[in-house]
Formats: sequence, structure tokens, C-alpha cells
Amino acid sequence: MLPKKLLFILGTRPEAIKMAPIILELKKIPNRYDVHVCITAQHRQMLDQVLEFFKIIPNSDLNVMKQNQSLFELTASCLLKLEEIINDFNPELIFVQGDTTTAFVGALAAYYKNIKIAHIEAGLRSFNKYSPFPEEGNRALISPITDFHFAPSQKAKENLINSGITGEKVFIVGNPVIDSLFLGLEIIKEESENKFIQYFNFLDLNKKIILVTGHRRESFGLPFEEFCNSINEIALKWPDVQIVYPVHLNPNVQKPVYQILKDISNVHLIKPLDYPHLIWLLSKCYLVLTDSGGIQEEAPSLGKPVLVTREVTERTEGIDARTAILVGTNKYNIVTHVNYLLRDQDAYDAMSIAVNPYGDGNSSKYIIEILNKIL
Repeated sequence: MLPKKLLFILGTRPEAIKMAPIILELKKIPNRYDVHVCITAQHRQMLDQVLEFFKIIPNSDLNVMKQNQSLFELTASCLLKLEEIINDFNPELIFVQGDTTTAFVGALAAYYKNIKIAHIEAGLRSFNKYSPFPEEGNRALISPITDFHFAPSQKAKENLINSGITGEKVFIVGNPVIDSLFLGLEIIKEESENKFIQYFNFLDLNKKIILVTGHRRESFGLPFEEFCNSINEIALKWPDVQIVYPVHLNPNVQKPVYQILKDISNVHLIKPLDYPHLIWLLSKCYLVLTDSGGIQEEAPSLGKPVLVTREVTERTEGIDARTAILVGTNKYNIVTHVNYLLRDQDAYDAMSIAVNPYGDGNSSKYIIEILNKIL
């Protein structure tokens, strides 16, 4: 019997992180699957770093990244180039992940070619089509044309069923981002942690560290300035706490961050981190202040409380499980909750030991077990 042809389409760092463990597990199975990895390179540098870390070599590279291109250009370019890849490889199943433009166009291309679609991290919803934008629209558009929905949680499955998806097509598997987190930390240990300690030699690992990330476009302007002012106030109130902020390169982020935070001694503004350095710092920090979806999922597996600086989140499972608290960009909310977690050990411990609702680190194995049955 010929191997089943599987095409993985990815374009950004989060997609690579969440697809990597599945790709690596599939490649361990001899003669059963022919795995083709196609990257759009929607985000070039950050994507390449992850693929190199996990030692995944793409079979195809569409190289669509251009500075300041519109969603119209990106969508059209991906769609036209994907047609050629699909025609050449002729897959039986196409995998897309999450909610990026790459994921949406990958699913659309599969649909146009009448090829079955598997959607990893299916069923997330904020129920506000403009927040996050365009991600919420993308994932809602992917769902109706998908054949196999790999949902991270029961709530995600319910979201899909409530939108008219047949329950037999939905499989709760957790989120493979947890698989990647554990795998990544193991790789770091094997390669030696010393280079990571040297990279962060400005930190005292005996002191509490707050990891901060913030870059979502819906917060740009006054909300983002208020977010920065809250960090300012926290830093001044807690001089022994070290705040580390890898600053996104977007000018809408860089300008307010450096205007408000650049001269505070215990605030370390650093360049964006690659994936291994980010998860190493995540493993060493005390708590996290973030608007990142991936970090909301990863941090609880390491016992790190998360304060989510968004007005809405599609990852409500963490809120329900009390591994995360939605604080928005309101200065009072952010400062109050950080003070509470720094001051009250019982409150901190309650969040730290809460069970991560996003999985146990075996999602890729669950997905492959299902694949073995359905193909």
C-alpha cells in the first residue's frame, strides 16, 4: 500500500510551533505517511528560527513575505502559489493550524481542489469578528469547509457544534503547543542551558521575574499607552522585581514602550526572542503579563500565572480554570492584579497549581491515532 500523502501548510512562528511535534511524530512512522511541509513564510525570520530549532526542513517555500503588504496581496499571492504545490504533490489530506491568513488560504486552496482538510486548534472563538482581527474571521471561515476538526478543549468542540459542525467530525486532542513546550525544554537541556544563562546575564535568577509581551493591533493607541503606564507603576512599586519585555518591532509598539519605559532600572527592554529563548525565560519567570495566545496556553504547564492584557480572549478555558485572569489594558486592573499576585502567596499558589486546560503534552500522539483510523 502506498503511503498516505499529507500536506502541512504553515507560515508563521505559532503555526510552526504547533505543527512541529505532529510532523516529527509522523516522520517516525516508516512507510505509512508521505509528509510534505510547505511554508508560505508569511513571517520569514521567526518561522525559520522555529523550523531550525526543531530540525524540520521544508519541502516547499512560497516566500510570500513582503514589507507592508496588505491582506489582499498576501491572500492572493498565497492562493496562487499553493495551487502549484497542490497540483504537484496531490495530497489526500491538507493540514492547517489556527487562524492566520496562511491557515485560511490553505484551507480555501484545499477546498477549491476538493481535498480533505484537517484543522489543528479548531473551535476557538471570541465571538467578535474584529477582535482579534483578522484571526477571528479566519477561523470562523475555515470551520465550515473543514473535514476533521482537532479541537483543544470541550468548549472549543461545543463552539463548533453550536455553529452547525457535526460532532463526529470534532476530536478533542488538547493543544500541541504543550507538546512543543516540553520537547523544546528537553532540547535546551540536552544542548546545555549555559548559553541561555549567559544570554540573560542581566537577570538575577534568585529574584522574581515578570515576563511581559504585548503587540496586538487592537490595543494600539491609548489602550497600549495605558498598558505601558501600568508596567511603569509596577516597576516603581516593586524595585526588587525584574520586568523583562521583548519588544515587538512594530512602530506602534516600539514608540510608546520606549517613551514610557526606557529609563526604569528594573525594566529590561530587549529585542524579540526566538522560540527557545522565550520558553527558557518562561520557565524561569514568576508570572506573565501578555496578550499572546500561545503564552496563555504554555505558561500554565509550567505553573506560571497569566494576566491577559486583552479585552476579550478566545482562550476562555484558561480563564475558567483560573490559570489566567483577563485584565484588559486598564491600568488599575493590571496594577491591582499584579500587586495581588506578588503580595499574596496563597492567591499565587492557587493559580500556579491549577490544571492546564490545554492539554497534557500528548496532543500529537492523539492526532496520529485518529489519523490512523480515519485514513
